[in-house]
Amino acid sequence: MIRTLFCVFVFTSCSRGILADDSAKASVVKIHTTQRNPEFYTPWNKANPTESFGTGFVIDGQRIVTNAHIVQYATQVYVQPDQSDEKLEATVEAISYGLDLAVLKLENAEAISRIPPLAIENSIAPLRSEVTVYGFPIGGNQISITRGIISRIEYTMIWRNHYGLRTQIDAAVNPGNSGGPAISDGKVIGVTFSVVQNANNIGYLIHSMELISFLKDIEDGKCDGAGCIWDYFQPTENTALRARLKLPKSSGGVMINGLREPEGHPLQVNDVITKIGSHAIDSQGNVKVSDLTLSFIYFCPILEKDGMVPLTVWRDEKEIEVNCPAPKDIRLLLPYLSGGYPRYFIYGPLTFEAATGELAHALLADSKWGTVLGARKSPLLSELQSRPTESLQELVIVPTKPFSHRSTKGYRTSAFCVVSSINGIKIRSLKHLVEVLRDCTDEFVEIAFAELGVEKLVFNRKEAFSATESILTDNSIRKQYSDDLAETWNGGRPK
Repeated sequence: MIRTLFCVFVFTSCSRGILADDSAKASVVKIHTTQRNPEFYTPWNKANPTESFGTGFVIDGQRIVTNAHIVQYATQVYVQPDQSDEKLEATVEAISYGLDLAVLKLENAEAISRIPPLAIENSIAPLRSEVTVYGFPIGGNQISITRGIISRIEYTMIWRNHYGLRTQIDAAVNPGNSGGPAISDGKVIGVTFSVVQNANNIGYLIHSMELISFLKDIEDGKCDGAGCIWDYFQPTENTALRARLKLPKSSGGVMINGLREPEGHPLQVNDVITKIGSHAIDSQGNVKVSDLTLSFIYFCPILEKDGMVPLTVWRDEKEIEVNCPAPKDIRLLLPYLSGGYPRYFIYGPLTFEAATGELAHALLADSKWGTVLGARKSPLLSELQSRPTESLQELVIVPTKPFSHRSTKGYRTSAFCVVSSINGIKIRSLKHLVEVLRDCTDEFVEIAFAELGVEKLVFNRKEAFSATESILTDNSIRKQYSDDLAETWNGGRPK
């Protein structure tokens, strides 16, 4: 059974250089949580409670920094200071799922008033700088301290469709270290969040500059995120491509080969972005930042103003200045839950669910389901990065086989099939599906699916409608629909 897809990586924690007197230990805490993750097969349920732990550290304002994946879906959060047997109740003050960062506050903040806060480095430490990593990994109960160096710094994807500065280190990190500080010269230079499996000492930190940006972002009480250019680019290294574009030999840049939101966009396909602000972009799409070479989108959140980023573009054999939209997020046909739970609707023997990015990635990570969906040519795979349109706002799936009922006799419908139409009406969204079923007065309800080889389902409408209540009772399901659909289903439903 697919329960969650939040363990695609093994999450860990680390730190950089250690202080001579090791005073940073006092600021590192262990995080204990009880989590209730989504259930994609049975979206009316939450998964059984699971106990987990990670690491955090104290910063100014008697706040505690940790990873979002440690505290997401947590029904209970406790903070245990080093060398203490006391677990202190805490709440999540702010969270960024994209950056995998969270800030906790204790119910009784005075309980950590004597713990010194760690300072955060507001610059990019040089490669090969020594780091010391602190945390509470598996294998023991006491704090663990490991050392290593910074081996790589990149501006890349931190979590799905969210970018940031990521630091690679070679210090030993393991599950349970997640959320812990990496320290160099007495300051936090990163927050541990993942490790590469089946590799030797490749761990990753969320860079301290991303942490500072996050803390500034949440000063107004909400997390907005950072602007980014979400369009599709390709390098301009190829000689024939450069000749076709008539690019000067001295110019680098990346070529636009697709626009996510083409309507009214100031960029055009085949434009070459040569500069972002005053920063020249090389033919691989990189810019110079101190001694580093980073993706040019590093400058998007720095230069973004009123949702726009200044670019220099090569078009029609000349350079022009363009203000490009840099939204803080992208619209997806398969959106991510970001701490929410699946939306669903039960009608007769069938469950309908709004598909999400987490579900699609969970299925892809399962070799059996990946093969099945590929053979079916499922939209859950082909539409993973697609944007919603007016005619298709989200994908609706039947996540599990029908409930046991006489109306399903002879049907062999598999799980995770995408609904295409009901009684010939193309389904745009889960809400639209509910409206179609609500307003249907036909004798039969005919459901067609988008995948190859998936059989059509036909039910007697009155029989399916009347069976719903007994099916809910027999399967101990409290509600027929998620809360967002109550008004839609109950608004003018024919008898």
